[in-house]
Amino acid sequence: MKKIVISLSFLFSFALVASAAQESAQEFFKGKTIRLVVGNSAGGAMDDWGRFLAQYLGKHIPGNPDVIVQNMPGAGAIIAANYIYNIAKPDGLTVGVVNPANYIDQLLGSKDVKFDWPKFSWIGSPETVDQVLFIRSDFPYKTLDDLRNVKEPPRCAALARAGLGYLLPRLLEEGLGIKLNMVLGYGGGGEMNLAIEKGEVHCRAGTVSAYVGREPTRAWIKNGFVRGLVQSGAKRYPKLPDVPTVYEQMEAYKTPDATKRLARVLLSSGELGRPFIAPPGMSADRVKVLRDAFTKAMSDPALVADAQKRKWDLDPLRGEDLESTAKEIMVQPPEVIERMKKLLEK
Repeated sequence: MKKIVISLSFLFSFALVASAAQESAQEFFKGKTIRLVVGNSAGGAMDDWGRFLAQYLGKHIPGNPDVIVQNMPGAGAIIAANYIYNIAKPDGLTVGVVNPANYIDQLLGSKDVKFDWPKFSWIGSPETVDQVLFIRSDFPYKTLDDLRNVKEPPRCAALARAGLGYLLPRLLEEGLGIKLNMVLGYGGGGEMNLAIEKGEVHCRAGTVSAYVGREPTRAWIKNGFVRGLVQSGAKRYPKLPDVPTVYEQMEAYKTPDATKRLARVLLSSGELGRPFIAPPGMSADRVKVLRDAFTKAMSDPALVADAQKRKWDLDPLRGEDLESTAKEIMVQPPEVIERMKKLLEK
């Protein structure tokens, strides 16, 4: 009987603590504004997701704060990541969405990196981010085999050297002998799509979900303006059944095992999806408030209906899982890092 009384007392105490934490969060966030920093320029899929989620996140945070979006592009989202890590206060009023491959810059010892990737407060992601390399259909060389022997390689847009939009094309060069001319420095997907439309570049890699589900690429696919060449996932995306994966191509081209292992390390950033993060050093209670709000927002019937109307696929990832992946991904043997350096220095 005494054990039962003790258990009930513990549960009652726990409920009081949880209630107090909820009340405290409501008092803190009420009347406040959360700034959602997007590491890319306006118009791309990362910006789309930031602005989309901003409409729903505040209603699931105690106190119902407003959420505003601020674009902070530059250096492949490193500028935004540095800001969130070093300048933003760890109070829950600043969150951000950044490049899932920014960890590569840290692994390579980039002097621009002012963060420790695993120490961010990981909130969640609305989807995974497998990539597809697509090219204008009027480019005269039609297949990957053609691109092995092309005299003038197509120009492919990318944000920076650390990012799936750059890594997938470089792995194709390394593993398949494909010839591409990378053009770096774009601020986001919107700018790169405009460059393709204007003929400034011929190709780029972007997320498969954005490629098939957002404009202008959705219309481009329909009217034959672009075609997919290869995708980065371990298996073909259901809506791109005719586009081979890079792993299928590496098997077909008998790519060395060392390059295959490197590909898996670099492309695994897709497992982080579109990571929504907050500054390090936040209290566990405040992190939990944001994680819970993210999870509730992603299952909000209004958000789900809005996503379905836009024909967006939802595949949310929990903050706890992102944190675990972020820690694991930073543990790489020296030989893998050396191969990464050689690949990205070209």
